[in-house]
Amino acid sequence: MKKSIYHILVLLAVTIFFSCSNSEKFSIEKGKVGYLNSSTLINELPDIFKNDSIVSNLSEGALGDNYFQDDDEYLIYNKKGKHLLTIVPKEQLDSSSSIKSIQVFDDRFITKSGLNIRTTFSDIRANNTIDKIESSFSSATLFIDELNVTIAIDKQELGLKAFSNQKVTLEQIPDLAKMKSFIVWFN
Repeated sequence: MKKSIYHILVLLAVTIFFSCSNSEKFSIEKGKVGYLNSSTLINELPDIFKNDSIVSNLSEGALGDNYFQDDDEYLIYNKKGKHLLTIVPKEQLDSSSSIKSIQVFDDRFITKSGLNIRTTFSDIRANNTIDKIESSFSSATLFIDELNVTIAIDKQELGLKAFSNQKVTLEQIPDLAKMKSFIVWFN
């Protein structure tokens, strides 16, 4: 009897340990995505993601001829090939740089309010304060300052023509509108 209680307690402790470490691995908070935070350096990524794959897309930096170049990007994939995150450093071509932003692609990354890449607009609005909305040619971008997050919603989800410069209000966004992108900023 005592052995079975002991085994149950050990099993419970192991379950709690792994569920807590797993929830930390996929949690999103202001200035934090999983094990990454505002002080994480780019050269630490191989250790943090040692069980995953990292693809580096490096820009030409200030020395390049392309004035329309993209930022450096570090794409994180799990071993099955699923895209998890795209990390952009503050300084290009500098492995000692900290992180500027992280675009989230995996729905396991989630905030305390339940916000993840699969969240619809009605849940975003019900559980978060949308501080600002900006329109671009192809999307509406929602700003959530409490998390330092931007969420883009494609104008097609809004029933608007792409490449229009029409302003978008929160009332125009349908409840079931899906995210186009989910970016956490580290500034």
